[in-house]
Amino acid sequence: MRIALLSPKGPLYRHRGGIFKKSLRYAPLTLTTLAAYVPAELHASVEILDEGIADVDVDRLEADLVGITAITGNAPRAYELCDRLRARGRTVVLGGPHPTLVPDEAQAHADAVVTGYAEQTWPRLLRDLAAGRMARRYAQGPDHSMAGLPFARRDLLPEALYFTRNVFEATRSCAHDCEFCVAPTAWGRKQYQKPPEDVVADIRQWGAKKLLFIDLNLVSDPRYAVRLFEALVPLGIQWYGLATTLIALDKPLLELAARSGCRGLLMGLESLCEASLGQTRKGFNDPQAYVEMVADLHRHRIALMGCFAFGLEGDTPDVFEKTARFAVEAGIDLPRFAVVTPFPGTPLHRRLDAEGRILTRDWSLYDAQHVVFRPRLMTPEQLQAGHERAWRQAYSLGNIARRLWKARVDPHLTLAANLGYRFYARNLHRFYTCDWFMGLGPGAREPAGATATQAQALAIPPPAVVPEGAAFIGGDAPAPPGNRGAACG
Repeated sequence: MRIALLSPKGPLYRHRGGIFKKSLRYAPLTLTTLAAYVPAELHASVEILDEGIADVDVDRLEADLVGITAITGNAPRAYELCDRLRARGRTVVLGGPHPTLVPDEAQAHADAVVTGYAEQTWPRLLRDLAAGRMARRYAQGPDHSMAGLPFARRDLLPEALYFTRNVFEATRSCAHDCEFCVAPTAWGRKQYQKPPEDVVADIRQWGAKKLLFIDLNLVSDPRYAVRLFEALVPLGIQWYGLATTLIALDKPLLELAARSGCRGLLMGLESLCEASLGQTRKGFNDPQAYVEMVADLHRHRIALMGCFAFGLEGDTPDVFEKTARFAVEAGIDLPRFAVVTPFPGTPLHRRLDAEGRILTRDWSLYDAQHVVFRPRLMTPEQLQAGHERAWRQAYSLGNIARRLWKARVDPHLTLAANLGYRFYARNLHRFYTCDWFMGLGPGAREPAGATATQAQALAIPPPAVVPEGAAFIGGDAPAPPGNRGAACG
């Protein structure tokens, strides 16, 4: 059996002319993990195709089965590939975040759809295919476990085309239920966890000394985080990952993370407005404590990628300048700015849709950089333009110098990442057509040719739930909501 596993290109991350150079792209973990789950008795050959580094010629792709993983932003491209491959007689399976949230939509483009995490379902699908009885739908079962799994086949990806192949995961999903986040809808709030000894064994066998954890929230379960960090200490590694601001409230846990080798964290700060944070169900964030939190991270030699979302229900037109100025004054190593995005299937999407505020269902625009809904206290044009101004303000040469002078953590890495983000900030319109909504009337629902569908799907498990592309951490935080509430000027 010949199996091809394919990651489609999306609007944010394209090879040759994408936002970041190839040297800043980390290797995707989803497809290498799926490759490891192919049953040995099938004697299958596996090829991994990543459109983030090279175009895929579907007319010359020879495979008995093509598995495609899709997030919402690249779903149109995934569907295009599916349709072309099936027209040539190839068997196509779709999975990942987007198909998980909108399986009926995805089903129209694939011979089979895998929803949820695929540790058990993917091997079963392959055995069914070999026996001539492949079903149309495979769903994650209640007995899902992450213990005792084979290690990802990172060797199937070319080392020279990625910043690093040292990408790992210890957990899946998150206990929180933020209104904008796809994780609770797609996978529920139960965090699945690998035994720490399995994580350590994977790191040892691959020989990684500097690595990325792509988990949505490594400290979702503090007790597990303690066990994991204690197991990492003897390895003498340096690692980067994602966590919530709650780690800063647990001083022993933060200290342990630093001792285990943590050198950088991505955190969703989202907003400086407490009312907006409460409306997004992220009230555990405390803007009054952000400055001290940043300083505390720096005292532990941990760099911060702080992510903010624009377009929350309390945001007014002055939010952009205030937020960018705060990022500079607080000394955030790498600030990132996103436009609130109501991914299909999320509570945010359902609410905005009920209020008639969704402007388009063209999924290629659902990338946390385009405005796809009507904000409450500003126009779509103001939101788009303000978002771009914030990027340019935070990444002026003077403000880069001011932030890094305050931080003084891993200056070589953070300087390189800042210069990469400066290039992005100054070239937004080379990578996005951000004025698509100009001319839409107040009652406009979607542009011609847009596909009306339901929800954000998270596809061929096990997913890299965080879209690739962040500098030292390598991932985009899910973009937050628009919500009812008081204005935060």
